[in-house]
Amino acid sequence: MALPTNGRVVIDTTAGEIEIELWSKETPKTCRNFIALALEGYYDGVIFHRIVPGFLVQTGDKTGTGGGGESFYGEPFEDEIHPRLRYAHRGLVAMANNGTKNSNDSQFFITLDRADELHGKHTLFGRVIGDTVYNVMKIGEMEIGENERPVYPPKIKSIRIADNPFPDIVPRITAAEKRAQQRAREAGQREREEAERRRGAKKDVKLLSFGEEQDGETEPIAFKKKNIARPDLVDNLNATGIPMPESLLSPPKKSNEPPRERASEKEPSKHEKPSKSSRSEGTDKDIKKIRETHAKEKASGSDARRTEIEQMESEIRRLTRKREGGEDSDEEAARKKTKPTKSYLEEELAKYSKGRGLQKKGKGRKDEGDVLAALSSFRGLLQSNANLEVGDVVEEDDRVDGSGGGTVPGGEDPGIEVDDDRGFIGHALHFPKDDGEETRKAERDYEVIDPRQRGARAREEERERKRTAMKGKNGRGRR
Repeated sequence: MALPTNGRVVIDTTAGEIEIELWSKETPKTCRNFIALALEGYYDGVIFHRIVPGFLVQTGDKTGTGGGGESFYGEPFEDEIHPRLRYAHRGLVAMANNGTKNSNDSQFFITLDRADELHGKHTLFGRVIGDTVYNVMKIGEMEIGENERPVYPPKIKSIRIADNPFPDIVPRITAAEKRAQQRAREAGQREREEAERRRGAKKDVKLLSFGEEQDGETEPIAFKKKNIARPDLVDNLNATGIPMPESLLSPPKKSNEPPRERASEKEPSKHEKPSKSSRSEGTDKDIKKIRETHAKEKASGSDARRTEIEQMESEIRRLTRKREGGEDSDEEAARKKTKPTKSYLEEELAKYSKGRGLQKKGKGRKDEGDVLAALSSFRGLLQSNANLEVGDVVEEDDRVDGSGGGTVPGGEDPGIEVDDDRGFIGHALHFPKDDGEETRKAERDYEVIDPRQRGARAREEERERKRTAMKGKNGRGRR
């Protein structure tokens, strides 16, 4: 009979809830450490870092490596081994240690099966109750990688104390206060990131900087925009008051002189200012170019329109001649005269289609009337051959009677008669009349074995044997 428990907690995990009853009277120091850490929220967010299928699942390390953990007392505490608490079934909760005695901290494990080898080595302080043990088994069936570590480790969300056997415990910090501090830290981190993002200025990392300069905000950089001017669109250039570059005022002129001479002429032109006559000549040339381009586009558009009209007129004339029954155009007449040449594939198909019955006769294939005519001619051939066969049989009988025997006068064997090509048409298939001899022979030589009859016969023999035995027993009893 199991010992009575005192205390109950509910562990909320990503795999479901796990309800645990505690043996707080038998293991008071271990249960006090576990409840105090749960009240402080130490286990919140801790993963199950070790899974041994068919043996145990382990958690309680805040670092998630299996090498960390701390106790509520500030140092590892001693084991509490009770002789009546044994690892007899699954769902038992015990403390994990570093392989030596009296080295318990915050890590604990839950067994997945009977584990007698753990007795006397680890402090057993609770058991999983109800259907929540199936959530433990679900964790034990998860995929694991190297060093018995799960690939997707489940996590403890929180621990709720349903029945606290130690009301005198005063936690150093409650789980609610710890969560509030965590939220405050996250909010402060978000505010710092947002402030850094609002600054939006990239510092030149190549230059030396000091702490005061890094803390101070950088001033926004103002860019001066250059004025944009189009001298070819302005009538009076002097009215704008904007200095124009020489390259915009006077477009470069093409010349056939060698490059050296152009370079020598270009140097003094830097110090000279363009005159009004040169500017007017440049604008006139631009206008002429625009007009020429426009005229070319207009001419090409009119040519395309004229070509389209001519095509439409020729199409109308062709349709009119066709409707009146006149001759087609010269191109169409030449197209009709030229016979289409057959390809090599068509010639080969025509060659092989003769033997397959694919050759067309006239304009179409053979219709049903042709097939029926062929069948009727074949039927007439069969009837005529049957009449000829009867006449041949009569002549053969007369010949045999006249000769007085079936031998040739010369004494030679007449040999085997060979049918001609059309002899198969007159052949007839005759079967001898069955007088029942074959049926009687089959019944005599062959035996039909039915397994059902054999089984029925065996059961009948067994019943007969039992009946005989009962009669003999009754006869002995009467004596």
